[in-house]
Amino acid sequence: MNPPKFTTMGCRLNAYETEAMKDLATQAGLSDAVIVNTCAVTAEAVRKARQEIRKLRRENPNARLIVTGCAAQTEPQTFAAMSEVDAVIGNTEKMQAKTWAGLSGDFGTEPVQVDDIMSVTETAGHLIDGFGTRSRAYVQVQNGCDHRCTFCIIPYGRGNSRSVPAGVVVDQIKRLVDKGFNEVVLTGVDLTSWGADLPGTPPLGDLVMRILRLVPDLPRLRISSIDSIEVDENLMQAIATEPRLMPHLHLSLQHGDDLILKRMKRRHLRDDAIRFTEEARRLRPDMTFGADIIAGFPTETDAHFENSLKLVEECDLTWLHVFPYSKREGTPAARIPSQVDGNVIKARAARLRDAGARQVQRHLAAQVGQNHRVLMENPHMGRTEQFTEVRFDSAQIEGALVQTTITGHVSGHLTA
Repeated sequence: MNPPKFTTMGCRLNAYETEAMKDLATQAGLSDAVIVNTCAVTAEAVRKARQEIRKLRRENPNARLIVTGCAAQTEPQTFAAMSEVDAVIGNTEKMQAKTWAGLSGDFGTEPVQVDDIMSVTETAGHLIDGFGTRSRAYVQVQNGCDHRCTFCIIPYGRGNSRSVPAGVVVDQIKRLVDKGFNEVVLTGVDLTSWGADLPGTPPLGDLVMRILRLVPDLPRLRISSIDSIEVDENLMQAIATEPRLMPHLHLSLQHGDDLILKRMKRRHLRDDAIRFTEEARRLRPDMTFGADIIAGFPTETDAHFENSLKLVEECDLTWLHVFPYSKREGTPAARIPSQVDGNVIKARAARLRDAGARQVQRHLAAQVGQNHRVLMENPHMGRTEQFTEVRFDSAQIEGALVQTTITGHVSGHLTA
């Protein structure tokens, strides 16, 4: 009787949910099983999921192989048709105890358990106390997305936006602080839509301010990827006045050209992004930004791409996540006739990454000689408030907040 093995692909939220599934599988007594939590963000992600499933079957010939996650939700029959797969379960089903109870037996009568994700109105009730490192914990406060960007399949894998009530979030964070965690990260699929489905439709800034007020012993609160056009006044106030809110924001920008942004069905223009980063940095001069940018969206010309490239400096972006566009069946963008040549996409993505690397070098050089409070992730590595990696020659206490002076930088990280 071997414990179940889990493989997680894709985003931080998937990793969070894998931790919940581990608890559910253990409680159900599931054994001799391999569970793959898939990603559907691109066609390449689905291809990698299929590749991983075949590899895991070769390595575990006698185990029951269960596929779940966003790709299982959006393409259940694709995985059900694979000879390596014994069961396919959807994103809602994977968070339900009854699903795992059934899987621990004879799989019941339904090898495919994937319901309509759009009918789901609540977030999963599983709260993971301590997922992450010993120093940093992640708290899911939102799931799903109400927007329909033309390149994105994720709403069909995650459903419509739904929020965890503020009181539930605060109680969980209190427990995490009591366990000794020095940093909490709020996560979700579309984090700035938090609260829209709750009574009174509170904005994300209300949640942030409430956490900081009601959990005074929490040293550091961090928020993950946000849509800058949806940022509310209270969140801006928190940026300006709350030193415990970390000065690092990852922005879902996607492009730097207004026409492409409209074709993507984004809700902001390039000037909106520039205004937001300027205002946030005015309120918090040490603020750093990351951003998602897509290279090679259909109809993208050299001139359109140059606007994305210029946006990196105009918004002073430090940490870039560059995505070469890949056609995702089931999305409107896949039907646009003017698809960009694959070699052009690769070249543009490489130029964006080079621009990002220059920005990182500039940021690192500016930190030398500065004092930073570093959260230790292991005895020799921690991160500043701006999420910059710092390496230490001498061992530090894991999970501790260490005040230090930066002595230099090498290979994309600071030294202290």
